[in-house]
Amino acid sequence: MVSTSFWSPDGKPISAEEFLKSLFGALPDIFKSENELQEIWSRPDTRKKLLEELKEKGFAKSQLAEFQKVLHAENIDLYDVLAYVAFHSSIIERSTRAVNAKAQLGNYDARQQEFLNFVLKQYVSSGVYELDEEKLSSLLLLKYKAITDAKRALGDIESIRKTFIGFQSYLYQNRRVI
Repeated sequence: MVSTSFWSPDGKPISAEEFLKSLFGALPDIFKSENELQEIWSRPDTRKKLLEELKEKGFAKSQLAEFQKVLHAENIDLYDVLAYVAFHSSIIERSTRAVNAKAQLGNYDARQQEFLNFVLKQYVSSGVYELDEEKLSSLLLLKYKAITDAKRALGDIESIRKTFIGFQSYLYQNRRVI
């Protein structure tokens, strides 16, 4: 017998199908429409609150990641998994989301574009958690080796933060699947 890695909110082992049914039943309490989900998911602070709410309802980050594996959706943003479960929406791979978002890079100067391209590569390879606000300083250090060098290239921390957060909405705009 294959053991499951899914658990109900009260700690009972459940199948992937039961997990899916439970998730489907819980999502309408968290967001009412795909537009609402898109609005929430587009900002790191509201996305974090949504993930906390999911965790409180028994859907921890580790279980959601395991569920993505069951769906063979490791290269898919968790947003798409939630939108698919709740609304039967099309699933778009992270790489396609990144390509679509790149169309908006013209709104930024060359140095910001370079940084945002770097962020997009991290997002495509590692997932949505690379877009957390708490990751910004480690992304800056990874790219520039020192915060002072990042500030020299991109401006003050508040400007960098606004660029990092503001650009994320382009990842979740409704766009055609390429």
